[in-house]
Amino acid sequence: MPFETLSNIKPREYQKEIYESCKNNNCLVILPTGIGKTLVALMLAINRQKTFPGSKTLFLAPTRPLAQQHLEYFKKNLPELFAEMNLFTGKVDAKKRQELWEVSDIIFSTPQCIGNDIKKGLYNLEEASLLIEDECHRCVKNYAYTYVAQKYLEQAKNPRVLGLTASPGTEKAIIQQIAKNLGIEKIELRTRDSPDVKPYLQELNFKTIKVEFPKELENIRSLIKTMLNKKISELQNRKLLFKPPMKKYILECQAGIMKSINAGNRNLNMMLGASAASQAIKLEHLLELIETQTLTSANDYFKSIFEQARQQTTKAVQHLARAPEFNQAYILLNELLIKKREHPKIEVAKDLIESIMKNNSKAKVIIFSQFRLTSQKLTEELNATSGIKSKMFVGQSSKKDSKGVKTGLNQKEQSQIINEFKSGEINVLCSTSIGEEGLDIPEVNAVIFYEPIPSAIRKIQRAGRTARLMKGELFILITQGTRDEAYYYASINKEKKMHNAIQDIKNKLDNELPISKVQKTLF
Repeated sequence: MPFETLSNIKPREYQKEIYESCKNNNCLVILPTGIGKTLVALMLAINRQKTFPGSKTLFLAPTRPLAQQHLEYFKKNLPELFAEMNLFTGKVDAKKRQELWEVSDIIFSTPQCIGNDIKKGLYNLEEASLLIEDECHRCVKNYAYTYVAQKYLEQAKNPRVLGLTASPGTEKAIIQQIAKNLGIEKIELRTRDSPDVKPYLQELNFKTIKVEFPKELENIRSLIKTMLNKKISELQNRKLLFKPPMKKYILECQAGIMKSINAGNRNLNMMLGASAASQAIKLEHLLELIETQTLTSANDYFKSIFEQARQQTTKAVQHLARAPEFNQAYILLNELLIKKREHPKIEVAKDLIESIMKNNSKAKVIIFSQFRLTSQKLTEELNATSGIKSKMFVGQSSKKDSKGVKTGLNQKEQSQIINEFKSGEINVLCSTSIGEEGLDIPEVNAVIFYEPIPSAIRKIQRAGRTARLMKGELFILITQGTRDEAYYYASINKEKKMHNAIQDIKNKLDNELPISKVQKTLF
């Protein structure tokens, strides 16, 4: 039994039950963030090492810090001499990786690194008796996860696959594709409300906070909407847009136009349509910033369009910059900023976090926002508030703000901020999507969504940062009369749809083994 080999940790009953299922089947394990997917992987790795001595376990994660995190978890919970464990990264010389592969028992890596090595013939996966793919909802299309899984199932003498995720997505076809790509034979699904999981989790207090859209912003919104509606009408009249005028479909429309132009169809209707689609997307983005984000970020976006127009980068930005409504909206926005006005969500978020800290001076909070400039503004405002020490937690992109300051964080800077958050040196993390997935961020007392997000995957990952070992609170800020409301209800419906789709596929897998029959039935 693997339980006897574990050094510092005792599995819960549901983890034992899931392990027993994974031991004999290629499994997709769907568990909420923070309730023990990695321990299931560890127990299965022990089993495969004992069952097939001298074989290898390959543990893949989408980023190097996450792969490193899994390596440290295994080292902490396995006896020191149990297995030779190594981290493979692009920073390690290819020849050295080839040598390490021969002597390693458990390898932790990103899929890109392993995929490239296999393509170059540095080694094959014949001796790997276990492939673990963390955040396996990425195992779709041409992502490296898919390639490695395919090669593993082709090459391994004793294959066993474990896919781990908090949420595989909402579309049945995509979940089926993930299962097919990983050769899945069984699905183990648990939610916060599952009877065997619920006793281990703490109470989660959930509340939506509705924020009124200010009347003083209504004129600005109206001007932008008028321009956007004109561009949508133009695309419809040119017979280029047939679906509802949502951001998703406007982007699809633009992609179709550009594909046609690149194929040589450069007639006037198509060229003018390309400009209209580009302007519509920019206006749609500007509208989102004004309705749901900050006036500061909207102002920055106005400035970037004026600067692009000055440099004559495209006809689309030149048309926007010349439009009377666009300039009038910009003037109205600046008048508000001169008066120190901001989106009311900023003040609501500050008051909420201040209240949390007053009730518990040692509290830790994560506030998630969709855009980097929103996180930046929140950080500035929170640090001006007594008792709050905040830092922005964002990805590695080297984008600069309007003042020319780099806003991205490299991996070393990200690790430093997480350590400061763990130690209590800072107590509020203003995070973009980088904080949603995988990284070893400590449990927090409260999670705040600055805006709802229409993705069920991301909603589940965000919410999973709290109410695991201690009581937690989840707050979602919703600006009334804006896309915030639509996004909030969309995420609820998608989560229900996801669980129904998973359960349906799980039932078919349970009733249709062996896998060859399952894949003929499902795929």
